Amino acid sequence: MEQIIATVRGFEGALVVVPEPGGGFPEIAWGDAFFYYAPDGLMPRATQPYGTIVTKDYPDDSASDLDPPGRWRINIHVGRAALPELLGGRYDLAAADVLLPHPVYGPLGWSCVVNPGERTTGTVVRLLRAAHEAARAREARRRS
Repeated sequence: MEQIIATVRGFEGALVVVPEPGGGFPEIAWGDAFFYYAPDGLMPRATQPYGTIVTKDYPDDSASDLDPPGRWRINIHVGRAALPELLGGRYDLAAADVLLPHPVYGPLGWSCVVNPGERTTGTVVRLLRAAHEAARAREARRRS
């Protein structure tokens, strides 16, 4: 998890937000990570992150079984068009080191991997870089 966070921090214009106790974020988000394109270093108010890391089950998102120790999930927005070509057909949403549709936001173009390892880390980094560049391009279009 720390390796992925460090990699994203190295992307030009990236902002990684990791909520901690006392930081003004809801307790449920503590320990998770949120990835934005924000070259000014300020968390965008009207933009969703292009990637997240979650370290626990959320009330409406428990299919990945993240509550046992050592389990976490990276979520990456890849777009609705790209998602079907990245994935196969049947899914065990709790499987580790497998590229999957997000259990809740898959229909909106989100992919995920529980505990990325040898099989998926390279793909995760590639998808994060592409999501970061897509966020950068959206910001450039907004400004022009």
